[in-house]
Amino acid sequence: MARCLELAERYRGRTSPNPIVGCVIVDRAGKVIAEGAHAGPGTPHAEIAALAKLKHKAKGATLYVNLEPCTHQGRTPPCAPVVRDSGVARVVIGMEDPVPGHGGGTAVLKRAKVAVTSGVLREDCERANLPFVTWAREGRPAFTLKAAITLDGKIATVAGESQWITGEAARADVMRLRTTHDAVMVGIGTVLADDPQLTARVKGARDPIRIVLDGELRTPPMAKLLDPSTSRTSPSAALAKLPRVIIVTGTHAPTDREAALIARGADVWCVPDDDKGQLDVTALARMLGESGITSVLVEGGGEVHASLLDHQLADQLVLYVAPRIVGGPAKSWVGGAGLPVLASAHAFVFDDAVVRLGDDLRFTALARPVPEGT
Repeated sequence: MARCLELAERYRGRTSPNPIVGCVIVDRAGKVIAEGAHAGPGTPHAEIAALAKLKHKAKGATLYVNLEPCTHQGRTPPCAPVVRDSGVARVVIGMEDPVPGHGGGTAVLKRAKVAVTSGVLREDCERANLPFVTWAREGRPAFTLKAAITLDGKIATVAGESQWITGEAARADVMRLRTTHDAVMVGIGTVLADDPQLTARVKGARDPIRIVLDGELRTPPMAKLLDPSTSRTSPSAALAKLPRVIIVTGTHAPTDREAALIARGADVWCVPDDDKGQLDVTALARMLGESGITSVLVEGGGEVHASLLDHQLADQLVLYVAPRIVGGPAKSWVGGAGLPVLASAHAFVFDDAVVRLGDDLRFTALARPVPEGT
């Protein structure tokens, strides 16, 4: 199953709104005889790709796959009947299909007397497909909050200097991280302060869709992220219909500024205000999910991070920590009003892997599930 996940990872960032899936087939002696992975919408699913390499040699074999074979007709035919008819004796599944109405692959196989084992490395499989699972179950993308910070959690000095807190290795890793997400999102403060391109700048990689939260449409029409020369192919074929830049604004934004942004190739989306008078990120999350976007890398600033945390939309954290201390009232990576009691703090669980990148460290954490009834 671990090998299935390795194969699936090769296509992270290119399969949306589909999951990343890998498949390994072994013979009766336990020897690997075929492998496959899903390369994106409209391409064969991992099981089909692996079985195609065997032709009629699958009889009696064991097929491993990190996601339950599907039973629905989409861009491609369902997998479960093909697996059932292939002659494999056993199928080992990492996790069940989370899409309502799309499961049933296990039942199809069992009715044909194919032995099925489910739940192998389930947590790893669900973690690998966090974007797909979140999109399938909640109808929204998974949000990853990313920040480059000092040891005391600052994203800039008291004078506003922020380039660069982390070193080259950490910044290169951010570029890689962008290639694995459908979209990257920032607030208008980040655009005005840094004028970022928000592209991946990785050779041969596709750029994420760029999203700006801008309640008053203050994005300069000549901002770098609106430069047509910075726009490359979409994260996946299924997202090609979406604009390369989305400016998200409120219902009270000046309409006279909209035309200039549209002329520069941006789409302007309008969302209502939440109960704090800020852009309703929950409504935005639904809109993004309906568009097929399953993963968003949120690069700040602090108020954007705080809003997503307050609305229970922060699914994962990626923090790049530099061995420096700024101190004082410099900006922190999470803004907002703060919480009065420790019991109400946003809780996360650290990933086991802490990665050293030059002088810096990268920490990853997943949101701790909220107990039912709370």
